Amino acid sequence: MRAVVQRVRRAEVRVDGVVRGRIERALLVYMGVTGGDGADDVEYTASKIAGLRVFEDREGKMNLNVEEAGGGVLAVSQFTLLGDVRKGRRPSFVGAEKPEAALETFDHVVEALRHRGLTVETGVFQAHMEVDSVNDGPVTILLDSSKLF
Repeated sequence: MRAVVQRVRRAEVRVDGVVRGRIERALLVYMGVTGGDGADDVEYTASKIAGLRVFEDREGKMNLNVEEAGGGVLAVSQFTLLGDVRKGRRPSFVGAEKPEAALETFDHVVEALRHRGLTVETGVFQAHMEVDSVNDGPVTILLDSSKLF
């Protein structure tokens, strides 16, 4: 599983002009599910997202996680994170999980984050979404449950 985690002042996702999720002072998380991702990948990803100390404390040091900062998470499924462009110019998505299984795994990550007490908003799986965000910092962290980076 791969995720791009951005600290944001605010973010929202719309489908067909309708806001489906909105957050403030939070983490915007784009998530791509890899073929074969399972419970360990879900736990690793949810734990990392919830525990990332990327919010500033009173001294201005990145010392607080999203819960301690009073924020939430906007999780957006994005299979294109699995695009492989090592050959040619058109991305290959053979490493991405099939949609039905990907949705189930994505939902498990969302549930795991909520179980940790976080407020989680989401986009709409497989929909064409518009995401607006105001990055804070900017702070962007890459996660890979296979620890490729």
